[in-house]
Amino acid sequence: MAANWLEQPMQQPNAEAEDQARAHQLQLTKPAGALGELEQLAIRLAGLQGRVYPRVDSCHISLFAADHGIAAAGVSAYPQAVTAQMLANFVSGGAAVAVLAKLAGARFDVVNLGTLQRPEPDPRVVDRWLGPGTADFTQQAAMTVAQRDAALLAGAERLAEAQKAGCELFVAGEMGIGNTSAATALGAVLLELDPAQLAGPGTGVNATVLAHKVALLRQGLSLHTGDNPRVLELLRRLGGFEIVAMVGAYLHAGQCGVPVLVDGFISTLAALVAVRLNPALAPWLLYGHRSAEPGHGLMLEALQARPLLMLDMRLGEGSGAALALQIVRSACELHSGMATFAQAGVAGPGG
Repeated sequence: MAANWLEQPMQQPNAEAEDQARAHQLQLTKPAGALGELEQLAIRLAGLQGRVYPRVDSCHISLFAADHGIAAAGVSAYPQAVTAQMLANFVSGGAAVAVLAKLAGARFDVVNLGTLQRPEPDPRVVDRWLGPGTADFTQQAAMTVAQRDAALLAGAERLAEAQKAGCELFVAGEMGIGNTSAATALGAVLLELDPAQLAGPGTGVNATVLAHKVALLRQGLSLHTGDNPRVLELLRRLGGFEIVAMVGAYLHAGQCGVPVLVDGFISTLAALVAVRLNPALAPWLLYGHRSAEPGHGLMLEALQARPLLMLDMRLGEGSGAALALQIVRSACELHSGMATFAQAGVAGPGG
């Protein structure tokens, strides 16, 4: 991939295909608008895929895993060892997103960007290890410039691999104990809010731990935001390897013209960062669900995004988006499979 890949422009949706898909929807045997958001989803995908009848037969889910230095300060209900332990669970099919990926017939891969304990080599895990997790951003920058740039590239490479395999819709998942802290810190800066307005239970912490988490986040923001750093620098100071990789994957998706189905709180934070870096990316991002994390709704509002599902999920991993894949497929099947008024011999509006 070219050294200046981040500077490459986003592709533009195909307005002609979108217009033709909209006209087709008006001919289907139903009142206009009767299928609600499913109609708009199919029309939008037609523009993104450049064809009147969009398909999502080939879906790809990449899960990015990494640890976070701030986790050692007690912001999670689980120990950091869980991140590395979950890698085997993902590739053996035991994790929620693995089950849903199998159900959806989606290609699924797992990328280790930097767990605290480096596991034994496993051919089923893509090894892009950048170090034993990030540094504690309440004390210093989370990562070096080189680590940030390598994580961005790792995400872009997964998207490129998915595109080569014929990917029609891409999902990025994440795993990393402590990553709600990093996402909350970044979201607070980008939305100009206090961390308390975004912070939630994450892995299930109680009110005492949550208050401790908010205090640490304020400390980290005080350390890193006084000089009004640009977005890429904020990502280096406050982010996580897996968050940065998702940003890279999203940006390259827009460059390659691959639609993305965004997952929950962490994934949407990555989407928010990516859109701030390049607003022309926004049309390529669809949103799978609204999680139970309080900050997720605020981020979705900032992105003017309307998610497909709201089931009070807060697992991450890409699980909500993997579930929403079935909704996207249903929208496409209805769009291409329903009869028109002429085909069915049914009188249309005013007929």
